[in-house]
Amino acid sequence: MTIRCNLGWNSCVLPAYSAQVITPHLVEPSEFIAAVQPLLERKDATGLQALLRARWTHEQIKAILDSDDIDARKVACLALALVGGKCAIPCLSRQLQHSDPVINQMAEHALWAIWLRCGADEANQALCHGMRAMNCKDMDGAVASFTQAIELDPTFAEAYNQRAIVWFLTERYEESISDCRHAVRQMPCHFGAWAGMGHCHAQQGRMPEAVECYEKAISINPHLDGVREALLELTRPQGR
Repeated sequence: MTIRCNLGWNSCVLPAYSAQVITPHLVEPSEFIAAVQPLLERKDATGLQALLRARWTHEQIKAILDSDDIDARKVACLALALVGGKCAIPCLSRQLQHSDPVINQMAEHALWAIWLRCGADEANQALCHGMRAMNCKDMDGAVASFTQAIELDPTFAEAYNQRAIVWFLTERYEESISDCRHAVRQMPCHFGAWAGMGHCHAQQGRMPEAVECYEKAISINPHLDGVREALLELTRPQGR
């Protein structure tokens, strides 16, 4: 079975999944795949989102991640990318350790989608404005929007992480490290913030600190090939 996740949705404006009063029961993986496959083939993100909300709870979708059916796990990761909230983060983080690279990639995608929308509503909108500004190389505008997102929701890890990226790109490494620390304090499994902190330390010549951050990032997500290469470079014996 081929799972395609390029449905063309904007993850930073999707609302989080809300609790529904549905009697919990285990979902048969084959039933789940059969229900969503037509919408996946049509790349109908809106229809898929509506179906997921109408038929299954968070707990039912998360339970599929423990299934022996690999394809069902992939579809569950995709589903949580669309409708998952903070409560899905621990189970998706565990999928990063899976040996199947597609499950890892889809779990990573789902985590980023959730991170980008798990602030308060107004903070999510400010984050989106900041990301658009950053994509347009308007770094001052990006910082202003990310700062607004943080002020609206001081627990919003991704707002700190995105502002840390701007600081890194503008070579303000101490500010970037500070924001990365805020991000991982709010979201300890944020491998992106751990890796970003490592990059900042490496740029400043603080190699032991960089190694520590890279090792932390890889312990959370073993498939970060670029981070692993950077770590090998830092730990390679001199003269080799």
